[in-house]
Amino acid sequence: MTIHIEALAFDAIIGLLDFEQERPQRVVVDLKAGYDYIPGEFIDYADLATLIMEKVKQAHYKLLEDALLELETLILSTYPQITSLYLKISKPDILNNGTVALSHQWNY
Repeated sequence: MTIHIEALAFDAIIGLLDFEQERPQRVVVDLKAGYDYIPGEFIDYADLATLIMEKVKQAHYKLLEDALLELETLILSTYPQITSLYLKISKPDILNNGTVALSHQWNY
């Protein structure tokens, strides 16, 4: 089975620039998490989405790379049944003419 969380949008303080550390900006997270489903044991996608939002909001990351790696660690420690994970973090409003994003795929 694969859980897809697409376009999870929220405001958070993230970035190197002074103004990025002073006020929240829109962040968008996409996730694909593969896992072996066992009846009665599932991953609650609403809880997973909340976990992601709360972590990014509280951490005030300077680098997308740090956010991505810490999210991976948190998600895996919370949901050890995950067998593959794709994460993408986007900052859609940082450029006037484009979106900045960072992504990575892990297979366990």
